[in-house]
Amino acid sequence: MADTKQQKAAEVINQTPPPVVEEQNLSASELGDSMSNLGDAWKKYQNIIVGILAAAILLGAGFSYFQYDKTEKDKEAQEFLFKSVYAFEADSLDKALKGKGTKEPGFLSIAEEYAGTPSANQAHFYIGYIYLKKGKFAEAIESFNNFSSSDLLVQARAYCLIGDAHLEQKNYADAEKFYSKAADYYPNERFTPAYLMKLGLAQELNNNLSEAIGTYDRIITKYPNASDVMEAKKAKAKLEAATGAE
Repeated sequence: MADTKQQKAAEVINQTPPPVVEEQNLSASELGDSMSNLGDAWKKYQNIIVGILAAAILLGAGFSYFQYDKTEKDKEAQEFLFKSVYAFEADSLDKALKGKGTKEPGFLSIAEEYAGTPSANQAHFYIGYIYLKKGKFAEAIESFNNFSSSDLLVQARAYCLIGDAHLEQKNYADAEKFYSKAADYYPNERFTPAYLMKLGLAQELNNNLSEAIGTYDRIITKYPNASDVMEAKKAKAKLEAATGAE
């Protein structure tokens, strides 16, 4: 009985013709109606469409003007920056920071008045460095955090200086964090050993003695020709004696 039902079902399926997709040829009148509907839609939404296109054009023009304006502003800022850097190198830190009149605005004004330009970015680095030398550690950290550089060595240096500011504030965990970032950012024989020495010190002060031993050993093994190797060996030996580590 079941076989009979299955046979009948198969016959019904086989006898059912496949669906026919009829080719739709629009007559001239139907095509005209379609075009008319399109025209009505354009009339209805033309203000919106034109508005969107105009906004896109204005946005593109605005971006181009922004880039042009930014370039022009940076040219002016570079002239002021040069004067402030000259004062900085002459150790006139207050003059470099605050300037002297409208023709020498100083790093603080450059960072504010020319925000978003490369010159303002550079100014933040100098501001951070000056604040660090003046013992204004929180302000130094804020300024360095506003700085970024595509130059790997300079960026690593900024991380190290943030670590210095945290170390001075006895924020040893944060000092560890930024010394580690400095050491790992672009490892090289010239600067990395010094960053690692500072990292080891921060780890000692934070009572992370086993980590400090590992940091000093990293200098000894990876940078055997560095000037910091002897100091790293002494520090490592002292910690191993104190902790009983080998």
